[in-house]
Amino acid sequence: MRYLPAILCLFAMLLGMARAQEIKKWPALVADGFDFPVGKPDGENYYKARGYRANGHLGEDWNGKRGGDTDLGDPVYSCANGLVLFAENFGHGWGNVVIIRHVYEEDGQHKYVDSLYGHLDRILTRYGLHVRRGQQIGTIGTGGGLYEAHLHFELRKDLRVGMARHRFPRDDRTYWDPTSFILAHRKLTTTTPTTQIPVNTFVEFALTTMVDGPADAEHGFVLPAGGGGPPVKSDWHPDRFDDEPKKRK
Repeated sequence: MRYLPAILCLFAMLLGMARAQEIKKWPALVADGFDFPVGKPDGENYYKARGYRANGHLGEDWNGKRGGDTDLGDPVYSCANGLVLFAENFGHGWGNVVIIRHVYEEDGQHKYVDSLYGHLDRILTRYGLHVRRGQQIGTIGTGGGLYEAHLHFELRKDLRVGMARHRFPRDDRTYWDPTSFILAHRKLTTTTPTTQIPVNTFVEFALTTMVDGPADAEHGFVLPAGGGGPPVKSDWHPDRFDDEPKKRK
């Protein structure tokens, strides 16, 4: 009997760890198509200053055609129906960031993708809100004065990334080419207007470990996993931020 308190304590710890791994699901609007996040729906009067490149620039930078900071404060729109899972000033060269989770139907299955909108001047949404395709969620900014005004836009396959981008492979295993994805999913058929989606999948922002385990190649979703020791990839740096168009002096 003298070991009973220790056994109960261990059981409680294991139960807590198991619960920590449970995936919460909330209802969300199913995407009926994807549009561009500026100049809705087709990016009118904007151009892609930098594109997606695996192991390089992991998203797209969108600028107004007038140049300079003329697009500062211009509206940024959700690229599809979805649920806001992050909306705050993250710092670290990002400034104001919004991340929206989308669910869409393809090949008879529900699939998921996260969209990220970075360097915003203003955030016009908040965590937990449902948004529709073309709904304004922020305005174009400068990352807190670090860059000339532009929108940094990403689409992620792996739902674990969140703001811990440095903990994941910097290639097509983790990211979509945004323009290619949008053009392939402009109009989608939906059999139900809403469904349940996982919401607590982001890993912690840790600087010392990569994440174990690949994402599900078909759905882009796995349970959160722990770190597995220092990464071996030579191009991995915990403080690396590759979105550096014309930094301000």
